[in-house]
Amino acid sequence: MRILIVNTAERTGGAAIAANRLMHALRHNGLEATMLVRDRKTDATDVTSLAPSWRLRAKFLWERGVIWLANGLSRRNLFQVDIANAGTDITRMPEFQQADVIHLHWVNQGFLSMGDLERIFASGKRVVITLHDQWYFTGICHYSGECDKYKSQCCRCPMLTGGGIGVDVARRVFDRKRAIYQGRDITFVGCSRWMADLARQSRLTQGHTVINMPNAIDTDVFAPGDRLAARRRHGLPEEGRLILFGAQRITDERKGFRYLAEACQHLASQQDASDIGIVVLGGDAMSVKEALPLPVYTIDYLSDEHDIARLYQAVDLFVTPSLQDNLPNTIVEAMACGTPCVGFDVGGIPEMIDHRHNGYVAAYRDSLDLQQGILWCLDPTRHESLSQQARDKALATYSEAVIAQRYKEILGVH
Repeated sequence: MRILIVNTAERTGGAAIAANRLMHALRHNGLEATMLVRDRKTDATDVTSLAPSWRLRAKFLWERGVIWLANGLSRRNLFQVDIANAGTDITRMPEFQQADVIHLHWVNQGFLSMGDLERIFASGKRVVITLHDQWYFTGICHYSGECDKYKSQCCRCPMLTGGGIGVDVARRVFDRKRAIYQGRDITFVGCSRWMADLARQSRLTQGHTVINMPNAIDTDVFAPGDRLAARRRHGLPEEGRLILFGAQRITDERKGFRYLAEACQHLASQQDASDIGIVVLGGDAMSVKEALPLPVYTIDYLSDEHDIARLYQAVDLFVTPSLQDNLPNTIVEAMACGTPCVGFDVGGIPEMIDHRHNGYVAAYRDSLDLQQGILWCLDPTRHESLSQQARDKALATYSEAVIAQRYKEILGVH
């Protein structure tokens, strides 16, 4: 059985990382899997990309332009929605034609249009869709927030100024998805129980299979290691306790940095927190340094998975104050390295962090509870136990062998 994994990017962004890791998990466990992307980063032989062309950039700009117009010439939420009005027909490619299963991941921002999706479903091939966010079962948004229109009929999207100027693009795209999905045999995979539960409530998924399955990770690469060597590798202090916070774009409000900054203000007043430092990983890392009252060590970007794993090995705790998230790869990575995690009670995070067992789940948007969770996890009397429990959870839940076996069951492969 040949499986084609389709994602906009090969390695950039959480969905790309998860899709790439899934491909390797399937290949390492006896399945023939390859990946098709628009944006390629490596020369891996098991990844195919669209031929470079100015047209790809033009399609991306055209979609943003239409959204910008519908949004009343405002950039507000410009990248929180996608209307899939431009893309590329991949059904003509030999990689598609040779595949038995098409596994769609994140395909937005000018990669696949609604028409392209319709052609994929019309091909008669088995289609599996992994839900890295809500887009496949809403009209146009990736995260609906408090809006639940997707349960019945998306229209006048609150993400757009005045619900959208001119044509009601949310309703148009929602209706198009409903027509495309109707009569098809689709398996929707939520990376978290939270996402799967949201998907089951959508009008668009009725009559289809919706399951929950987490992302896979190579637990040989992401594993506990020599902490002192890891700190030296990244130029971090050899003494003291270190907290890691990371995001592709730290200034993204959804990543909740302001709550970490508030928690650090509380920490700075604690006598038993004098040896705590903060490691900030990601874009714009330097721009937030002044907001933290504790010693800060910035790392702009890491692309090599071994270096990323060593960073988790170097720290004592990973903190993710995200305000809305599905199943963050960062928590999976940290846990696999035996690094306890602290996060808010939102999205798929409480499924990953077992409260006071392998980490701490703080009350939503509560920076004081976030600070208390940090101190609780850093307590030397329990830290070793938390680390072992985090590693055990990763092995049992996210390892390549576990996830590959579950996909074999879905696809009927024995």
